[in-house]
Amino acid sequence: MPMNNPSNKENNTSSEKSKDSSALKLISKPVTAIILAAGKGTRMKSPLPKVLHPVAGEPMIVKIIDQCFEAGIADIRVVVGHGQNLVKTVIEGKGVHFCVQQNQLGTADAVKAADVETIEGDVMILNGDHPLLLAEDLKNFIKEFREKKLDLAVVSAKLKDPGDFGRIVRHHGILKAIVESRDASSDTLKINEVNTGIYLVNSDVLKDELPKIQNHNSKKEYYLTDLISISIEQRLRVDAIIGTPSAAFGVNSQSELAKATKVTFRRKNQELMEDGVLMIDPKTTYIENSVKIAGGAVIYPGVFIKGKTSIGPYTVIEPGCMISDSIVEDSVLIKSHSVLESCIVKSRAKLGPFARIRPDTEIGEEAHVGNFVELKKVKFGARSKANHLTYLGDAEVGTDSNIGCGTITCNYAVDKKKYKTKIGNRVFVGSDTQFIAPIEIGDDSVIGSGSTITKSVPAKALAVARGKQFIRENYISIPASEAELNKEK
Repeated sequence: MPMNNPSNKENNTSSEKSKDSSALKLISKPVTAIILAAGKGTRMKSPLPKVLHPVAGEPMIVKIIDQCFEAGIADIRVVVGHGQNLVKTVIEGKGVHFCVQQNQLGTADAVKAADVETIEGDVMILNGDHPLLLAEDLKNFIKEFREKKLDLAVVSAKLKDPGDFGRIVRHHGILKAIVESRDASSDTLKINEVNTGIYLVNSDVLKDELPKIQNHNSKKEYYLTDLISISIEQRLRVDAIIGTPSAAFGVNSQSELAKATKVTFRRKNQELMEDGVLMIDPKTTYIENSVKIAGGAVIYPGVFIKGKTSIGPYTVIEPGCMISDSIVEDSVLIKSHSVLESCIVKSRAKLGPFARIRPDTEIGEEAHVGNFVELKKVKFGARSKANHLTYLGDAEVGTDSNIGCGTITCNYAVDKKKYKTKIGNRVFVGSDTQFIAPIEIGDDSVIGSGSTITKSVPAKALAVARGKQFIRENYISIPASEAELNKEK
């Protein structure tokens, strides 16, 4: 057995330090993302700029920006043109730099507009209509680009149906050209490796070679694909980095937008199920990326959950429910076809079916809000119940109170202002009651059914406000012939 050599240990330690140092250098080298978002998107046939079309509730351009940040890219430059004011309005708070392409003169011209002379390090060029890209994809592209010590790379993908994509032509595995499908021979069209439109390039190479691109084509445009052939002619280190098929998926029509949305929902559902969420039928369940759901929750088919919503463990959401921007705690039962927006539901509460919970409402622990009950700006106390056909707006309801069927808080007055109703603890409200706000109902009080309450009620009191009942017998006269027949019967 060979003896350990101390000098070898030192050499190994030195080698490890060197590796760590180079790895650190690799990570610390800056990356700039240029996102091309200036196109009109005429095939979308929509007045909305293409990159603002939502995929699973989020504009495409926002999804791509977020993935860039998650991949560790700090300098993000968005090239805008068509509908630039609207695009800027949507993403101005994202911490990106805007660059304007004045005229639609092709992809290379769009990259030029990104002020490339001010960029250092490596550059990743992306399209603003590729919403299925993930941060992990971007990190892998950068890693391979740097490990291969490339000057320029195009990201490719292998597709079962390459369609109209430009083909990646290799010779003995070495990238030789990108050939557009319209210019390709029948043999070239058989190639299934395609250009995704994503590029990585050293900033110095981009500064040197981008001005060499010419517009000698039928459209008189400057194409970024020409950068590949120019760089190959300059004997630079050029290659195609193979990515996933989703990297090639761009949205150019409403049909493709729907496909991207479907994939995004499927990814989210898969992620949630891996975290322990029980999903009856993920194919018919729609949950946006911003939603958080704890393991042990049960989601039935036909549910749509969106925005900044969080769902606690053991909560059950039945079919047909829509929930947005809400906090739902643990062990809540939301029965079918209920709608919740910008509200808070505490533990073990029960809602629905067909309940509507509107913004600024908080439902207490173990409370019951039943079928066809609507709450708006209501603080509804723990263990209180409103089980049927009720509207409560601009109200506070204490704990352990019962709100009878058909109760209404009349909060909107002729002066076009809204007034508040306060109902205390352990209050019993009979059915078909109207509260004319502003009004306060004291603890332990009872409101008789069919009452219209216009004055505040003290604690432990009974309040009844009904018109007097009159009975007039024989009010409807019966013809003699009918009366005789009735006697015979």
